[in-house]
Amino acid sequence: MKSKLVLTMGAMAMMAGLAQAGVAQASGADQGADKQIVGVWRCEMHGLPAVTLTVTDEDGSLTGAVLFYLHKMAQGQAETATPGVPEPIFHPSFDGKTLTFEVSHRRAHPPQSLDDAPMRFEVRLNGDGRAELVSAMEDDPKAPRYFMEKSAY
Repeated sequence: MKSKLVLTMGAMAMMAGLAQAGVAQASGADQGADKQIVGVWRCEMHGLPAVTLTVTDEDGSLTGAVLFYLHKMAQGQAETATPGVPEPIFHPSFDGKTLTFEVSHRRAHPPQSLDDAPMRFEVRLNGDGRAELVSAMEDDPKAPRYFMEKSAY
């Protein structure tokens, strides 16, 4: 009986070790795929900043923030870009090719936007540190698309 108990406990310990190794491999594989999207992504329009998206991996969970710039051109003056308020991204999900996330729209154009629902976005990787940011809420093919590049910082 004693040897049967030791054998059973030994088998359980081996299975637990294999399960932990499988979890470590799975999370390592996920982290490897996430490396494609983790970083700072920038978009410029007319030589000025338009969007900055920062994506980080915090212990296997993606998180980050996005900053949109307001472009203005007064008659007779050069175009300017003013940063808005950085907003955290919510519900980020990455499938290896596309990052989807939501952003609060409450502070976008107050007071009329205070009750707005969050906006959904997609970042579609094009390869070699390039991606396209699109609103996932608009079916209009003429909806704005932002071409982004991953930066070193």
